[in-house]
Amino acid sequence: MPLTFRKSFRILPGVRLNINKRSWSVTTGGGKGPRHTRSSTGRRTTSWDMPGPFGWRRTRSTRHH
Repeated sequence: MPLTFRKSFRILPGVRLNINKRSWSVTTGGGKGPRHTRSSTGRRTTSWDMPGPFGWRRTRSTRHH
């Protein structure tokens, strides 16, 4: 089993800094509303926790040239 590096820090209420081996990202929101994540690789993710066993997630990626 390969080892992975991943660390998450709360920098402000409702804001988290996530770091892994290849990139970093900032996540805002959550709680009862949507959660938005922007990655250093250009990936943007919006997710919302729905009641029950299901969740909603939309991912939009942009490319850097």
